[in-house]
Amino acid sequence: FFYRPRASLSRTPTPAQSMNFAQSAAKENATKAAEAVAPVRAVELDGGAALKIIKHCTDAAPGLATGALLGLDIGGALDVTACFPFPKASTGGDGEFAYDADGAFAAEDGAQYQLDMMRCLREINVDSNTVGWYQSTYLGTFYNEELIETFLSYAESIKRCVCVAYDPTYAEQGVCALRALKLSEAFMEVYGEKGEFSIKKIHERGLKWSDIVVEVPITIRNSALASAVMGELARGKAAELNTTDYDRLSLSTAPFVEENMKLLGECMEDFANEQQKVAYFQRNMQRYQSQHAHWLQKRRQENARRRANGEDELPEEDDNYKAPTPPSRLENFLITNQVAEHVQDLDAFTTKTMAKLELVTAISGSK
Repeated sequence: FFYRPRASLSRTPTPAQSMNFAQSAAKENATKAAEAVAPVRAVELDGGAALKIIKHCTDAAPGLATGALLGLDIGGALDVTACFPFPKASTGGDGEFAYDADGAFAAEDGAQYQLDMMRCLREINVDSNTVGWYQSTYLGTFYNEELIETFLSYAESIKRCVCVAYDPTYAEQGVCALRALKLSEAFMEVYGEKGEFSIKKIHERGLKWSDIVVEVPITIRNSALASAVMGELARGKAAELNTTDYDRLSLSTAPFVEENMKLLGECMEDFANEQQKVAYFQRNMQRYQSQHAHWLQKRRQENARRRANGEDELPEEDDNYKAPTPPSRLENFLITNQVAEHVQDLDAFTTKTMAKLELVTAISGSK
């Protein structure tokens, strides 16, 4: 016995149904495209990758350390599951790459090294998709043009990427020193077009100094197996104070505050230099406008005489009078961000210190 379906069950779709299918497919593709370029809303960092970043940056201190972040781009979040350090290559006397003095890495070409590492990680079933990079910093001094250029370089091949910054100095103060950074979409639209950041574009877009680099919420996630192992190790053991807990009660503030104030003073000097550049441009612009107005008046008088004599008029534009180029406002904005960073850190640190002093005063008074 064979079942033969009716003809009505195998009829071809109508044009209206085909249109509905096409519209649905187009809508689905548009949704996927929108999700692909949607801004990053959160970063999930694997616990193992976080430990690798912390160890690499701590071992390299007081020097700088950088590395690649690997993971998955899922919806509005970047899932960072692995990382590896970049080689620290130095050039020898003959101009060729050589080993570092500490022998940390073999000196290879940076791009080829990254490709080889990602290929090796892919062979052992580790995520090999680049989602950004990590770097160490000192007292939050990461607002510079190198950060912007690195972001723009990554943006040429990766639409969404982040930079995870780790500060070993802040970690010694008992705070979470991992931060995820990205460029704002408004800044990318302005600066990414021609690499210009003029006053005119700033006013057109309504950009503020805080709209360049924005911080993304970061979450450290452990696997279920890692959580079970840590729970098993901690089971049956009473909570004990360690050296880190006692260090949080230290009342010594001079080194940290002094270094922050020193960096803050350097930022204010750089800010004053940028103001001098702007003042110099304004003086040149006034001189240019005055000279151009005088030249234009003479040219118009000459054209009036030529019209009276029936001669051809001369153009009222002269290549010799070019307006001075306005200075880029990017450095000014970055310095303002750096000043705000130091001020916020000083405020948070001194607030905690005042609470410790009040606690010590209360204990001493009770005795």
